[in-house]
Amino acid sequence: MADAQTLTLSLDSGGDVVIRLRADLAPGHVERITSLAKDGFYDGVVFHRVIPGFMAQGGDPTGTGTGGSDLPDLKAEFSKEPHVRGTCSMARTPNPNSANSQFFICFDDARFLDGQYTVWGEVIEGMDYVDALPKGEPPAKPGKIVKATVSE
Repeated sequence: MADAQTLTLSLDSGGDVVIRLRADLAPGHVERITSLAKDGFYDGVVFHRVIPGFMAQGGDPTGTGTGGSDLPDLKAEFSKEPHVRGTCSMARTPNPNSANSQFFICFDDARFLDGQYTVWGEVIEGMDYVDALPKGEPPAKPGKIVKATVSE
């Protein structure tokens, strides 16, 4: 794929999760994620909802699952891309156009989400660090993004 832009999430476990950004699927969402990452928005943010066999959710600065950025919510960019292990997708409320800053990474196939959530990336390195995140809703001691960086 010509678009080699990546997002690296350096976790407090000492490992890096490298995500290939899929602007071909969701240009608005990729722009939002990269803009927030470049502004340091995700630095220090925890994974507040980690469900074994399903997904790890983060991107809420309050760590509660109810917060987001000060930017307006995004219009859905649904695609036929499947929600499988390593898929990065946006979290939202029941309103399809309510994604803002929260995202999730699938641990396993979650095809029931296909066409209902915006896929914006895929983990290409470090999925073992996602697997190792503390589990819970919320975890007793949540895993944290120390630094999020974007590379071209």
